[in-house]
Amino acid sequence: MRKYALALAAAFAAVAASAQATETGGGAYPNGAESIGVARLPPPGTYLLGYSTYYAADRLNDAHGDSAVPDFAVDAFANIARFVRPTDKRILGATCAMQTFVPVVDLTVHAAGARQHKFGPGDMIVNPFMLGWTKGNLNIIATMDTYVPTGRYRKGDLANIGCNYWTFEPVLAVTYADPKGGPEVSAKIMYDFNTKNKATDYRSGQEFHADVAAAYNFNPLTIGVTAYYYKQTSDDRQNGLRVGPDGNRGEACAAGPLLRYQLGHVPITAQWQHEFHAENRPQGAKFWLKAAFRF
Repeated sequence: MRKYALALAAAFAAVAASAQATETGGGAYPNGAESIGVARLPPPGTYLLGYSTYYAADRLNDAHGDSAVPDFAVDAFANIARFVRPTDKRILGATCAMQTFVPVVDLTVHAAGARQHKFGPGDMIVNPFMLGWTKGNLNIIATMDTYVPTGRYRKGDLANIGCNYWTFEPVLAVTYADPKGGPEVSAKIMYDFNTKNKATDYRSGQEFHADVAAAYNFNPLTIGVTAYYYKQTSDDRQNGLRVGPDGNRGEACAAGPLLRYQLGHVPITAQWQHEFHAENRPQGAKFWLKAAFRF
């Protein structure tokens, strides 16, 4: 499963960008969106996965992990509808699938005495081609997500719910889980390539990030932990020049508990993640509530 998710990350990127007058704190992907079961494709059909998430941060860190903006705070709430359609087509022994993410974001930002609030659709994620393999209890997905700049963006605003650039994200996801119960482990590894924001002539650097989770399925209740790591691997550049002495390279890591309950045919997952380190990014905590339904 992808993200994957949502384009709330677009909001995070824009928050940091506006607060620092640069497009730092970036990343189109909302780190931590996925956890257990990330690589398990359901049988052919049409599915709706609903994500609700709340992110709060009271600091925007510099390259040393120190708070850099006075009176900073961000409150971001999003609902994301993810439509997934596995098919009966097979390539190289893999199931072919497609998916789309449609986020709606409510974002409030405070910084240095200023405040701005925005509400509306965020950047969509589209993926017309996914490959999923299953061998026993092992599941693997290989794909590439595309972030489309459909969210509202205006140069110079403190809060933006769109990034105003495209992101192309190769993804490899792995899940080991026995449907009958027992231990489960999952990992989703991603690498982002960002295009230039033409409004600011700013190109955010390339990014590596991974969501991981480990849990034990007691059927119907699953208890575990989830974590993520994010590392920007190349410099931000504006007008062709490196931004700042460190290229505004971001880094972050977080961890927290998760619970999943199988309510009939509907799995419901709740997870909380605390960011215990961040550089050139906001630092806060996220809560996720997710459910999956078949049409």
